[in-house]
Amino acid sequence: MSKAVGNAVTRNKVRRRLRHLVRPRLAELPGGTLLVVRALPASASASYETLGADLDAALTAARSPRRRR
Repeated sequence: MSKAVGNAVTRNKVRRRLRHLVRPRLAELPGGTLLVVRALPASASASYETLGADLDAALTAARSPRRRR
């Protein structure tokens, strides 16, 4: 996690929150899926509910078919 998120205490807090939010959602993903979650600086001040909603939106976007240009 980038130091831009905050000091070590803040980064660990965000890491724990994201790990807790991701764990139940892993069962929804196809087997063998690789999931990378990147925390941006705004995640340090985001509420638990906001992090969950953002994670759900990212997973939904990742599952949807991509449009060709």
